[in-house]
Amino acid sequence: MSDDDLDPTAEVPTQPDDGDGATSTTRRGRQRKKHGLAYKILTRSAIGLATLAVIGMVVLFVLYQRTEIPQPNEDAQRQVSVLYYDDGKTELARFNNTTREDVPISQVPQHVKNAFLAAEDRDFYDNDGVSFTGIARAVLANIKGDEVQGGSTITQQYVKNYFLSQDKTLNRKVNEVMISVKIDRKLPKDEILQNYLNTIYFGRNAYGIQAASQAYFNKDAKELTVSEGAFLASIINSPSSLDPASGQEARDRANGRMVYVLDGMVDEGWLSQAERDKQRMPSFVDRKKQTIPGPNGYLRDLVEKELKGPRGLTQQDIDRGGLRITTTINKKAQAAAVNAVKERLPTTPEAKDLHVGLAAQRPDDGAIVAVYGGRDPAKEANNATFQQMQAASGFKVFGLLGALEDGMTLQTQYLGNSPMKFPGYGARGATNFANQNFGNINLRRATANSVNTVFLGLNQDIGPSTTRKMAMQAGIPESSLGKPTLANVLGTDSVRVLDMSTAYNTIANEGEKVTPHYIKKVTSVTSDYTYEAKPAKKRVFDKAVAMNTRAAMEDVVKYGSGRQGTTGLGRPAAGKTGTASANRAVWFNGFTPQLTASVGIFKSTDGGKTTEEMTNIAGIPNLTGGTFPTEIWTAFMKAALKGEKVEKFPEAPRLTNSFSPTTQRTTDRPRTRTTTEEESSSSSSSSSSSTSSSSSTSSSTSTSSSTSTSSSSAPSSTSSEPPPSSSTPPPPSTTRPEPTRPPLPTRPTRPTRPPEPPDPPAPDATPRAPARDGVEAGP
Repeated sequence: MSDDDLDPTAEVPTQPDDGDGATSTTRRGRQRKKHGLAYKILTRSAIGLATLAVIGMVVLFVLYQRTEIPQPNEDAQRQVSVLYYDDGKTELARFNNTTREDVPISQVPQHVKNAFLAAEDRDFYDNDGVSFTGIARAVLANIKGDEVQGGSTITQQYVKNYFLSQDKTLNRKVNEVMISVKIDRKLPKDEILQNYLNTIYFGRNAYGIQAASQAYFNKDAKELTVSEGAFLASIINSPSSLDPASGQEARDRANGRMVYVLDGMVDEGWLSQAERDKQRMPSFVDRKKQTIPGPNGYLRDLVEKELKGPRGLTQQDIDRGGLRITTTINKKAQAAAVNAVKERLPTTPEAKDLHVGLAAQRPDDGAIVAVYGGRDPAKEANNATFQQMQAASGFKVFGLLGALEDGMTLQTQYLGNSPMKFPGYGARGATNFANQNFGNINLRRATANSVNTVFLGLNQDIGPSTTRKMAMQAGIPESSLGKPTLANVLGTDSVRVLDMSTAYNTIANEGEKVTPHYIKKVTSVTSDYTYEAKPAKKRVFDKAVAMNTRAAMEDVVKYGSGRQGTTGLGRPAAGKTGTASANRAVWFNGFTPQLTASVGIFKSTDGGKTTEEMTNIAGIPNLTGGTFPTEIWTAFMKAALKGEKVEKFPEAPRLTNSFSPTTQRTTDRPRTRTTTEEESSSSSSSSSSSTSSSSSTSSSTSTSSSTSTSSSSAPSSTSSEPPPSSSTPPPPSTTRPEPTRPPLPTRPTRPTRPPEPPDPPAPDATPRAPARDGVEAGP
């Protein structure tokens, strides 16, 4: 056999040797072993995934079988926001008194139904009730830890609105899907759409399309036009931000959303392009504001304003947020405010146009415990927090604060004759109440007797801008304050009752201002939103200055213009009466150690646009601050503090005189008289006050002064509040007789203050006008 012959018995390899000594057959065997391992891994993974899928399907099947369609959860009731008194238990009011009226789907025009489908679910009649892309988005958001987003079908939205909560959690989303699938299989599509249209929220406290049609267009749903239907379909996306009543920006947003809806109707063949081009933004009726009848109706609006302002919540948060709001309003105090006005304000025919405002707050934390804004919010604007009236003599305490901050003491003396000449007051000069002369009188007694000429002289020394600054620091908004003229210390600016209460509360709190607030705590039953008030405090006056100002105000109650009206209070109090020019506004602002309150009254027949003189009311020729305002204040305090401990004010520390005028007075004004250090020490804690007898005595020695004119030439007073009774015993006084008074010490010089702007002539003005000069303020 030659070498070329092949052995027929030899095994011939099908592939050549690989060069490593292994034949193709052995190589294939090794590869088969390797491929077998990979095959096993892939096979087992596939089996595992299949098992998981089966388990998932089983779990979903079990969940589906176990999921029951729940009873409707009365969603509108569940999401209503409730207000409570400060105890957190007693209900005060509710925000969204919702409207809802079901209508059959047959009464909803086809173009309206199409608009909702274009806006929310264009595949509504073809899908199985769920959006798997929405589910995927929810799962992904949950994995990322983000908030679950929307993208639900109409069926899902109906389930969420009618059966579940608004919580955006994965668990709620799973329940939503399961119930949606069941409902989609159980109910006809038209019935689902009908239920959806009858339960969706449209804003303006309207649930369902019928209520929404009435709220926005004052018509039934069956009468809706194409553009009106498109608008309603658009607004459900975000009612609070798309309601045109909220402003032009909201209107623009609604317009953009309507474009999307109308174009979607064209894309789906539900609306022709020609008809689409005819559509315009529809006309709307004004948004009706729901009110609670009676005096307490103002409280809900005040809380809503704070929720939207400092708290930053939207109208939808309030309408549908399930908020549980504990207010600062105390039920006993609020009832005391309402009853005090009811019992003390006259009911005679001439008193029917009197408007009363009362605001009370606690000195330590600024919590507002009571507000009386009027008889009914549907009949008059809030007289405590909205209406403004001329502040009158209540502003004198700001001049006193400025004087004490500038280095005067309560024993600093001024001439208090009437009339006296001041810039801007013309030839007749300025007068005191009832044209009464007080002679030389210290600031403590001048405060008790509300002596106009003393405070004009004081304001001339410290500068009207200082008085203005003191008012702002205490709590009066700058927007309420006009140009700083000499007469601003007499209360020529028009202010709100709440702002005066806040300013006096700063004095009560010994110079520390606390921001007033109506909300104590907020939680939600539909989300994890929480808020708890933390009062904002700021020291704006020296503590000793504030305490001495308070001491002078105590004399107003003990011996001065507020004595008669506060009789029977039974606890220490400090305050200041006020009567505006021509009796167009009357006040009492004051406080006890535990509570501050302001009461203001004006007369108006046109809702507060203009005010009228308050004369010949209930037998009183001219109303003053010492009449009804003080009586209402006292009745309120007695009832609001009933059962609480009678607390005393701490003694005011002695101030040392260091004031030096920075501008020379006019030649026809005497210079400021001050006590010596010895006199200030001996009399700083005494409650000195003038009586009519002492006033007449002092005036007899000074009527010939070149600063005053004959009383016969002075105009008669337009205010009728009587001066303090001569039968009132004067407090002990250690002030030395004038002849034996030691010479005044030399005052230190101070840098010259820039001169105040000249005072304008005194025009005729009403209490609601900007600050003016030449006004005669009453006590």
